[in-house]
Amino acid sequence: MNKSLTRSIGFWLLLVLSLASAGVGGWLIAGQIGTMTSTLLDGTATGIEVYVGQSLVVVGAALLGAGVLGLLIAIALTAVQALMPSTAPVVVEPIDWTAESDDAEGAETLVDPATAHSATDLSDAGESADETDEAQNGSSGSTATATKISVK
Repeated sequence: MNKSLTRSIGFWLLLVLSLASAGVGGWLIAGQIGTMTSTLLDGTATGIEVYVGQSLVVVGAALLGAGVLGLLIAIALTAVQALMPSTAPVVVEPIDWTAESDDAEGAETLVDPATAHSATDLSDAGESADETDEAQNGSSGSTATATKISVK
């Protein structure tokens, strides 16, 4: 995880929606249980208050449970994020431009054996291109184009 958990939109959505679900579920449960209790104790309870109230309590309990489960997942994510090792920041040193220019002025050009061989091949190709250049007579043929020679 390269991203910080507090900068993740998914984490914040999980946390906010879990809190909202738990809040709505708790509000439904408390409201319906309170209404059912008061009407049953007064003896004024109707079938709608009792039977619909029970269904709303079950819906509220499901919402409360989903909210609590989401909060537990958010806590688990923060614990896992804390246990994972973070990558050490790379220290970037400022470039010393004077040292680089001094080295370029006084340094000799080193030739790599693999590069030297290909440079020899290029010079041979240039000579053969000059020979075939006369045969082309000013046309922009593939030999002149491939070797980057100006066409006469």
